[in-house]
Amino acid sequence: MNAIISASELADALRSERPPVLLDVRWQLSTAAASGQPFDGRAAYASGHIPGAVFVDLDRELASTPGPRGRHPLPDLDVFGAAMRRAGVSAGTPVVAYDGGIGWAAARAWWLLRWTGHPDVRVLDGGLPAWDGPLEAEAEAEAEA
Repeated sequence: MNAIISASELADALRSERPPVLLDVRWQLSTAAASGQPFDGRAAYASGHIPGAVFVDLDRELASTPGPRGRHPLPDLDVFGAAMRRAGVSAGTPVVAYDGGIGWAAARAWWLLRWTGHPDVRVLDGGLPAWDGPLEAEAEAEAEA
């Protein structure tokens, strides 16, 4: 299986009998807004995301607290597992991760899922900017798996 999925392939997959769980992992390294505040991925998610996507916080769910092991050390597996269950990920669900377009944050989610043994995870090529379908701006629904 290819680790990358195009926007058109994702649109087809979302219409299939077994649609993927979508992980919105938008994150940017301190590209402060005019107000001087750091990038807020949850706010970006709330302003528009692929329908059905669940926001995953890179700093809190895909990494541990910064320190001697670096800015984004591997997450505690219990925290990561809880985040994936909250998103609706289980052993038999396909997963697609996307971010704001650079791919680093989505690739981290992909790598962590593969590292923990998930067999079916891909990254949206081009991230959210590549998606030409509708967006929704509603709060996420809890999809515990």
